[in-house]
Amino acid sequence: MESLKSADKVVGLKQSRKAVQAGRAKRAYVAEDADPWVIEPFAALCEERQVPVVQVPTMKELAKSCHVEVPTACAVLL
Repeated sequence: MESLKSADKVVGLKQSRKAVQAGRAKRAYVAEDADPWVIEPFAALCEERQVPVVQVPTMKELAKSCHVEVPTACAVLL
């Protein structure tokens, strides 16, 4: 999670999905408390594209690591 604080990243499902599909993602972060209907398809896409997924306990914790104020379900390290 420390790498999210200073590295290039995208935050949110839509931008994260685009980064994975474009082959720009190095690692994905997913909040465990996010709705499964949001996270499961994204995690499947990451697995298909061989992008490692790191579980984060809460959406608030992930948002704090990404320096955004709105809780977020996922983020991608570029």
